[in-house]
Amino acid sequence: MILILLEPLLLTSKGLAEMSDPDPKPAAASHVILVTIDGLRWQEVFSGVDPLLLAHNSYSQQRVRLEDAYWREDPSARRHALMPFLWETIAQEGVIYGNRALGSRVNVSNQQWFSYPGYNEILTGAADHAIVSNAKIPNPNTTVLEWINNQPGFSGRVAAFASWDVFPFIINEARSGIPVNAGFDTATPPKSEREAWLNTLQQQTPSPWSSVRLDVFTHHYALEHLRREKPRLIYIAYGETDDFAHHAEYHQYLDAAHRTDGFIRDLWLQVQADSVYRDKTALIIVTDHGRGAGGQWTDHEIGIDGADAIWIAMLGAGVPALGEVSADQQLWQNQIAATVAGLLGVTPDLPRMGPSILGN
Repeated sequence: MILILLEPLLLTSKGLAEMSDPDPKPAAASHVILVTIDGLRWQEVFSGVDPLLLAHNSYSQQRVRLEDAYWREDPSARRHALMPFLWETIAQEGVIYGNRALGSRVNVSNQQWFSYPGYNEILTGAADHAIVSNAKIPNPNTTVLEWINNQPGFSGRVAAFASWDVFPFIINEARSGIPVNAGFDTATPPKSEREAWLNTLQQQTPSPWSSVRLDVFTHHYALEHLRREKPRLIYIAYGETDDFAHHAEYHQYLDAAHRTDGFIRDLWLQVQADSVYRDKTALIIVTDHGRGAGGQWTDHEIGIDGADAIWIAMLGAGVPALGEVSADQQLWQNQIAATVAGLLGVTPDLPRMGPSILGN
């Protein structure tokens, strides 16, 4: 009788640990996917379609279709309609920062509030105030991608895919040795029938822009690389949201945001279906800059109110399930590099790098 009464108390060491630590830390990551969505405003991320821009004849075409697809009276329902994977999976199982209406703030620390300075800050963990243009100048700073690629167990297992053709310079492909498929690059030589097909399709598809390809090609080149090469760190930079915004095409901007949300869902489903990645991968999503409000939503640079305001979302191994953060908190773009490294269990020797968001 005594043994029967005591049996439920005979706990394993794991059980004792769980009792003493009611909120155990998430399992560490062995792989990280870093995603950037160029110039996607926090306003759409947290509130969905902007009613003032939707109603503006100069910005929004195909009004009936847009209203059916994205308009809901409640801002929470609108954001779910625009980016369902972000809100139904990432915000439920991971964490999202930057809803300024709730006191959660994320800002860039560079003084320019546009792309090259923003991407440099994301990838190096520090603003470089000497970077004052988007010119194709090799980045003098070492990125977290380059540093990690030089560490044991990571060499040759870091890659980057981007829609904008300046990324080989931002990452300094020539010095770093990291393969960067960007702009209108093809897979050279193609290593699969799918890559050969993507090469042909990209060459036959016109782009609205001379320096940025459509994100669908960036996405599928990256997916194919994930399937075949199994990188430990991959960076994917989508660009359509920013370019459509610069052209004042709000309908296209919204569609691009929705499409990119679907791309990220594809990435996560592939990760979870692959035993190499499943439950061992962290996903980080951030943007390089914000945009103005009202009539200035098409622009971003120093002096455009709100163009320094960004957001961050994370999901997966090593990421706490905090949901939408509502605490009065200030985070910075320069914390992304250390967060990437910390999730992978390494500490880069990069000068002035901001601290990890997760404290690892």
